[in-house]
Amino acid sequence: MEEQTTSVSAAIAATTVQIVENINIVENVNTVQNKIKKETKKQIKALKEEKEEKEEKEPKTKKETKTKKETKTKKETKEEKEKEKEKEVSIKKLEDVCENPGLMGENFHKCVQGYHLINVSPINETIWEDLNAMVFSSVGIEVYSKSDGSHLSGMDINCSLGRISNKSAKYAANKKRIDISSYRLTTVCSEKNCGTPAEINQEINNRKNFEYYSFIVRDEASDKDKISYDWLLIPSNYVGLDPASYTWEPTIGKRGKNKDAQVGWKTNTINGCSMSISFSMSSQLWLHIEMTEEIKKFIVASSTASNKPNCNYIQLFEKDNQKI
Repeated sequence: MEEQTTSVSAAIAATTVQIVENINIVENVNTVQNKIKKETKKQIKALKEEKEEKEEKEPKTKKETKTKKETKTKKETKEEKEKEKEKEVSIKKLEDVCENPGLMGENFHKCVQGYHLINVSPINETIWEDLNAMVFSSVGIEVYSKSDGSHLSGMDINCSLGRISNKSAKYAANKKRIDISSYRLTTVCSEKNCGTPAEINQEINNRKNFEYYSFIVRDEASDKDKISYDWLLIPSNYVGLDPASYTWEPTIGKRGKNKDAQVGWKTNTINGCSMSISFSMSSQLWLHIEMTEEIKKFIVASSTASNKPNCNYIQLFEKDNQKI
């Protein structure tokens, strides 16, 4: 009996020791965990402080970078503006090269009247080149050279105002629109090779070797016995006359053999202006200009003449000979 009691006591004692050891292990584990937690908190705190220090420095760096970018952008914008200004400077003002700008309109009127003293036919592009050069010379703008009716594209008159491209046109839609034919672009676009907007823009601008378009636009509809003219002098870099300003898209045929096939190119409208190319017309470029208030500002002079001549070339010759 005593042996059994001793054995049970020993077992209880062993169990107690084991329990105590387990408790100690748990306590040790808890202690370790607490230490880990404390260490982790310290590390987190240290990382947070380090992050805050970095964040304090970063905004300054970012701000400096942003400022540099802004400065660069402003610099680029300034350069672009200067380039645009250079373009504008290359377009001279009439006042800078003309002795009497007010006389220009008066002499334009005299040239138109003088031409129609003898001629019934309207002033065309070739005649306009001669008359335009005459008006320039009469007001002190020196004329260096003329194309003299040459069909080469580009400059027609070279003078102290700049290089001039002469065009003639007729008002349409009750003087609300003019359509002006320009270059043939078969080298860059046609039915066989439609080309691309980039190629078209480059070809047009490569041929643009002048600073001004000089348009003479006539109106024959108002009065059959009279013919009216407006003279427009427009800088060649005007946005409405710059092909690169536009978005070009294919013109698709709607009927016949060309149905659903590309037959040319067309653009959107800017300030009442647009452009188009028709493959069937030797890929000719057309300028379409709405007579908006902005475009009307480019009218230099106007004149209305009688369409009934007072004399002919024979009579003019005889009158001149009578003076001798």
